Amino acid sequence: MKFILDCDPGHDDAVAIILAASRINPHKIEAITTVAGNVEVEKNTLNALKVCDIIGLDVPVAQGAVRPLIKQSEIAKEIHGETGLDGPNLPDIPEKQAVKQHAVDLIIEKLLTTDEQITLVPTGPLTNIAMALMKEPEIKQNIKEIILMGGGSYGNWTPAAEFNIYVDGEAAKVVFESGIPIRMFGLDITHQVLATSETVNELRVMKNKVADFIAELFIFFIQAYKDHFDFDGGPIHDACTIAHLIDPTIFTFKHLHVDIETKGEHTYGMTVIDRHGVTGKQPNVFVATGFDEEKFWKMFKDAITSYGN
Repeated sequence: MKFILDCDPGHDDAVAIILAASRINPHKIEAITTVAGNVEVEKNTLNALKVCDIIGLDVPVAQGAVRPLIKQSEIAKEIHGETGLDGPNLPDIPEKQAVKQHAVDLIIEKLLTTDEQITLVPTGPLTNIAMALMKEPEIKQNIKEIILMGGGSYGNWTPAAEFNIYVDGEAAKVVFESGIPIRMFGLDITHQVLATSETVNELRVMKNKVADFIAELFIFFIQAYKDHFDFDGGPIHDACTIAHLIDPTIFTFKHLHVDIETKGEHTYGMTVIDRHGVTGKQPNVFVATGFDEEKFWKMFKDAITSYGN
């Protein structure tokens, strides 16, 4: 299977890239595209390139939307720091360079020229995906599925809204109403997937540069979540999407109807999940509802070990 990772690295996006490129993932990364989200898109692009340098990943990286479709940008420096990848000591300028093509155009090109359907894996705001769907509706027939991190039955950026959906609710609405099969990893599940100090210790004993890099990411990320949310670990939200690609038995899902709220004064960006079918609307999203913790962490360790020394 082929997939495109659309991201805003971000500590947990970086982990998603690393899992995606590991030897245990049988699927092919067609491209990495970046979007404004955790920090400005230019920084997110540099971060994606730096992660590719660390793991030796040779795929096109394309910079995308600099801001949401309608509203002003919001960034999450409180969680990811000024660079978006605070913690590790990284070079200012990556060796790898982004392609000159805009991310939206690269997504469209890949989908129009593919010989098989491609899965889209957005782990940031959905601006690029919505723009691609609006610019070239024909791509829908070549999208196998959209596996995204976002939403949930409560928020982390506002009381009602998760960050990725809140940043560009209008884009999320386009995507969720597209008719394309969607698999959603919301906060209800990702807040259960916590990297802790024990995780850091386990990475340290692996003695490879990728494990050391992730350990440094986690040290910063765990402290940020302790400071801002009083969590006893850092939820590696975005890694859940790739974990599902690698092993579809890790997570369980319910097929439910999900609407995106874009007009509420206090609820903008909320994913309104109809768990009991009260609206009578047809299910449009496979919502992650449970996970096998042991399987997840075994997959994680196997993926990082696959990088060797």
